[in-house]
Amino acid sequence: MPQRPDPAQGGVAGLVLAAGAGTRFGGPKGLAHTPEGEPWVARAVRTLRAADCNPVLVTVGAQAEAVAALAPEYAEIVQVPDWQEGLAASLRTGLRSWLGDAAPASARSILVITVDTPDLPLEAVERMRAHANDAALAQAVYRGRPGHPVLIGRMHAPTIAASVTGDRGARPYLAARGALEVECGDLWSGDDVDAR
Repeated sequence: MPQRPDPAQGGVAGLVLAAGAGTRFGGPKGLAHTPEGEPWVARAVRTLRAADCNPVLVTVGAQAEAVAALAPEYAEIVQVPDWQEGLAASLRTGLRSWLGDAAPASARSILVITVDTPDLPLEAVERMRAHANDAALAQAVYRGRPGHPVLIGRMHAPTIAASVTGDRGARPYLAARGALEVECGDLWSGDDVDAR
């Protein structure tokens, strides 16, 4: 049985990174759909919301208006002006938005996923959410291989936002701080999608 959120942990926000151009993919992954026709970005937002993440932010950059139009109306769209820099720009802008006006005082941590993981199961998000608190720092791993979701407590978010660069995201920070590794390989492969 999935663990239900503990109210004592405080609220948890969600962040979908969907600003990239998807060069290897052949176009922005924020515009991709499942074989059944569901937009990946909509599926990502709904999965986070189903795990009681609120608010759910979506970063957009390449073809921003088209990607934003595919997100559910309750998602908070965050424009990434320097999205060409790579994953770090999307994460940095998303975290700063969460720490600013988008963050209710009750949201003590944020779960971060990338839009190119359409097979991410709700159970993996809930497993990560169970570790949420102000000081949380955790990463889902799949047979020991790091992946998403990543859980970032409010205490770590400003430093991560100030330090990430290029296309590496928060992984160096997570490794340096000994982030909790949460094994989710029993739930799915953890693979992102890089080819159509």
